[in-house]
Amino acid sequence: MQKYINANPESGKRFYQDFHAKGKIVMLNLLKFREKADYTNFSEIKPKDEIKGEEAYQVYLKKTLLELKKAGSRIIYYGKSNNFLIGPESENWDAVLVVEHESVLKFMEFAQNKDYLKNAGHRTAALEDSRLLPSTEIKDYS
Repeated sequence: MQKYINANPESGKRFYQDFHAKGKIVMLNLLKFREKADYTNFSEIKPKDEIKGEEAYQVYLKKTLLELKKAGSRIIYYGKSNNFLIGPESENWDAVLVVEHESVLKFMEFAQNKDYLKNAGHRTAALEDSRLLPSTEIKDYS
C-alpha cells in the first residue's frame, strides 16, 4: 500500500492552479503516526532519546507555530481520531489537523521558509502516512 508524506511536483502545480485566486485556503490533514519516530535522514534535529511518532509531531507543531503565525495562518483544530463513521474500515487515522491559510501564496511562502524547513524533518520522522486536502469556502450554499 502506497504511503503519502509529502506533496509531489504535479500535485503542487495542480494545487496552485486550482486555488491561487480563491482567497483563504483551509487544509484538512489526516495523520497516521509511526510507532517510533524515524530520524534516519534527519540526524541534525534528532532528539537525544528515541521518541514516538506522535511526540515528534508535537515537536514539529511547537516549532512550526511561530512560522504559521508569521504567514497569517492559524490552526483551527487539532484532535485525536481513529475510525471513520462513514468511510473505509481499512483506513485509520491517529489525528486530524485543520489549518487556515490566508492564500495559496502565503501557504507557499510558509512552506518554503527556511525557518520552517529546518524543522519539517520532525513531521517526516513522525508520520507513517498522511493526507492533505485543501479546500475553499462555498459562500453561497443556500
